Amino acid sequence: MRKIANRQHAVKSKEQPRRTPAGDALTDLIIPAIRLRALFTSAGEALARPSGQSLARWLVLDVVAGAPTTVAQIARRMGLARQSVQRVADLLEKDGLTIYETNPGHRRAQLVRVTARGLRTLRTIEAAQRIWADAVGADVGEADLRKTNEVVGRLLRVLAARRHQ
Repeated sequence: MRKIANRQHAVKSKEQPRRTPAGDALTDLIIPAIRLRALFTSAGEALARPSGQSLARWLVLDVVAGAPTTVAQIARRMGLARQSVQRVADLLEKDGLTIYETNPGHRRAQLVRVTARGLRTLRTIEAAQRIWADAVGADVGEADLRKTNEVVGRLLRVLAARRHQ
């Protein structure tokens, strides 16, 4: 019973520990970063839609356009669950945008290869994305975007390193 009372006291305490200025700066970044992700997702969906695709389908096509890849490799590269990528890969294959082929390196894990039709679809989406990126990039400015990318890259490395601590 004493433990519960102590916990309730901690929750009800008016004195909250203060963050450092760096902790405040990180905290101030979190909500805008979440909003930015939502806006990027919305833009990606809008860019893919005229080609009859979704953002998820576009991203899988982009990964396999470079070389045939297993679903597990696609999932790792995208930071997603293998099962969700498998569903998208199956839909792309059903629509003739990719094919499954034998993987000489693994008996059970087939390779996903983009078809000529899939590559044409991807190039159409990429052309629309180029126009969008050029316009948004011009509004924000190259120097600010490069500096932001540098900081975000550092933040991603730090968070990835702390993920397993």
